[in-house]
Amino acid sequence: MKLVFYSGGDEEDNENVDQACLDLIDNPNPTFVFIPSSSYDGEAEFHEFVESWQDYGITRFIYFPVDIPQDRVLMKEVFQSDLIHLGGGNTFYFLKYLRQYGYLEFLREYVLMGKVLTGLSAGAIMMTPNIKTASYPSFDRDENEEGVRNLKALGLVRFEFFPHYKNSLRYDRELLAKSKNLRHPLFALPDGSGLIKNEEQLSFIGKAWAFKNGTKILINSES
Repeated sequence: MKLVFYSGGDEEDNENVDQACLDLIDNPNPTFVFIPSSSYDGEAEFHEFVESWQDYGITRFIYFPVDIPQDRVLMKEVFQSDLIHLGGGNTFYFLKYLRQYGYLEFLREYVLMGKVLTGLSAGAIMMTPNIKTASYPSFDRDENEEGVRNLKALGLVRFEFFPHYKNSLRYDRELLAKSKNLRHPLFALPDGSGLIKNEEQLSFIGKAWAFKNGTKILINSES
């Protein structure tokens, strides 16, 4: 299982995470797929994705929005690619359409084939057991305008992921409270940090904290 969790930030912020991601890929001429959380503004985000990876010599890309019906031929190409990236945005909206069109199971099978799945913010949360971390803190959360009730996500890991974390009392107050009721540890990462899962090994790039049972622990202090 090869997973890469991006918290956020721009291209320069994530250079170290990008390099760790490339190290997971064996194909010298890989195909990268970009799945936006929404087709609205999705093409603009795709162009940014392409530009960032072209700097590393990647030349083959596929754009695959999941909130509109897709051609089966294109679907086949997507799930035979070397890397799929799940974009950021509204996590509830994203989950609704990944489930509606049956892509959750396709993505699980893709990962089991040994392919690389990456996600940024909402896309990273999608790889965890559920998307509850998108609903807090109260001052910075996704709105569930779609009325999604089933919050189960891909369930590829046994931890929660909190992107765009800021090391402040304001954030910690809510994360400490929420962690008391979580089954799994919650990893909170600021923009520019990342988490790599390569088979059974977890590694952190940049600063990272864990919240568990009402306790906060610094697990990686390197910027």
